[in-house]
Amino acid sequence: MTRNRSPKTDRRGAVAVEFAVIAPVLMAIAVGMIEVNRVYEAQNLLATAAREGARFASMDREGLLRDGQTANQKLSDDVKTFLASNGIPRDSVQVGIKDHDNPSLDFDIDEPTNDLRLFEVQVSADYSGVSYSPVAPGDDYSMSATMVFRNGRATISQ
Repeated sequence: MTRNRSPKTDRRGAVAVEFAVIAPVLMAIAVGMIEVNRVYEAQNLLATAAREGARFASMDREGLLRDGQTANQKLSDDVKTFLASNGIPRDSVQVGIKDHDNPSLDFDIDEPTNDLRLFEVQVSADYSGVSYSPVAPGDDYSMSATMVFRNGRATISQ
């Protein structure tokens, strides 16, 4: 005896085939969204680290520095530690403290002649240190953030 198949039963297994076709596209979109989110988060972390480093320069630093440590070194170490605690490796982070009027010159925060002058904290990290997926050396690039601040450690005269 032969069974007559209805149109409903002829589609058995079609859902599995359709899913097999669509699944790689859905996975690529999900992985792409995760990677874009990580880059956005890392860029925000770089900007926050630059701001917090610059804020340190405007504070009274008495008692905050170790023996022989300069304010520039402390700022750089603090920025790298902040980023490392948020998953960005210290060795992929570069910190620069530059004169705002002439960004090619380094800026010494401790120098008395630099009191109340503008400076820039430049923080950059390699994309390969931020990305969850491997990055080919030729595709790597630098993400960066810059914050301009005033060296607020001025001598008060009476």
